[in-house]
Amino acid sequence: MNNLVEDFFGTDLELSGDETQVREMVRHFVEDKVAPYAGEWWQQGVFPRELIGELGALGVFGPTLPEQYGGSGVTGIAYGLMMQELERGDSGLRSFASVQSGLAMYAIYRYGSESQKRQYLPKMARGEVIGCFGLTEPDAGSDPGSMRTTAKRAGAGYRIRGTKRWITNGNLAHIAIIWAKDDTGVIRGFIVPTDTPGFTAREIHTKASMRMSVTSELYLDEVEVGEDALLVGSKGLGAPLGCLTQARFGIAFGTVGAALDCVQQAQAYAKTRIAFGRPIAATQMVQERIVDMMSEVVSMQLKALQLGRLYDRGALRYPQVSMAKRDNARGALRVARMAREVLGGNGISTDYSPIRHLANLETVDTYEGTYEVHTLIIGRDILGENAF
Repeated sequence: MNNLVEDFFGTDLELSGDETQVREMVRHFVEDKVAPYAGEWWQQGVFPRELIGELGALGVFGPTLPEQYGGSGVTGIAYGLMMQELERGDSGLRSFASVQSGLAMYAIYRYGSESQKRQYLPKMARGEVIGCFGLTEPDAGSDPGSMRTTAKRAGAGYRIRGTKRWITNGNLAHIAIIWAKDDTGVIRGFIVPTDTPGFTAREIHTKASMRMSVTSELYLDEVEVGEDALLVGSKGLGAPLGCLTQARFGIAFGTVGAALDCVQQAQAYAKTRIAFGRPIAATQMVQERIVDMMSEVVSMQLKALQLGRLYDRGALRYPQVSMAKRDNARGALRVARMAREVLGGNGISTDYSPIRHLANLETVDTYEGTYEVHTLIIGRDILGENAF
């Protein structure tokens, strides 16, 4: 890629050698193993399961976790750059890693017992155990506190009943992190093996977005788990929301990757597409469009980089993550739309990536907090008034 497209504002100068090395390692993997086939996989609606072990070997699952739990202990910026490069390939690939790392693994690391951490996290880091995160319900999306799933005391354990919807990795997962209200109405987290009697996952096949991602509906019909399934540190809605902050951090970086790929495609196409005797890159309208795209990407990069700095200093606040997720997801959508326009008629073909990114980003803009919900989170932080 033209370095001016990749790094117009010199943000690479802010990265450590290790962070650059991590980014390049994942980038080369995506270029070799994902990019040539992503359009076909997206059309077919399949996830490349054969790459899971290689992704584990790359260290993209739980990379910020301590080495004792299978993590690499890398910086938050390095983790973000991993997500950037995965989403440059496809949002579905990044989503798979985000759920495994920021949601399922982080829930166990942050709220689980020591035995749970040692039992699950190293295997999850290697990609041997896949997790999903069961929070959203058919009638509880932006308002997860109104969930209907319950976990009632039953002997020495719990009996869980409820339905979860729009669950990434649902039909790939060996374990599900299920959020449910206990007998007192307090939200608790549970590690539920997906082969437990009463647990069913049904893949959703009607998507016109995120087609490379496995998305499911989970049904828990009196699923019985022992006391050891409870994430002992999880009490209240703040627990799952804390996990979402980790995953949204990855989205803020990941969307930069999708936008960069769109700019790259638009730039290359504009320089080789001849119309009226010259490349369309030599026309004022196309140049304006490319510059508008680059201006959006630079804003996204700078916001993600500062978010990573705050993460690494332990100074990150969740409203800052909300702003970065909100702005970068919407910004990437604008970039993808402009790239599709530059490609003209070819812009609707999955032989090129922008239309696929555009469709995927409609989901990214919505999940893990809509644009509107994040707006209200930020507004509450600034004004001190709750407008929900």
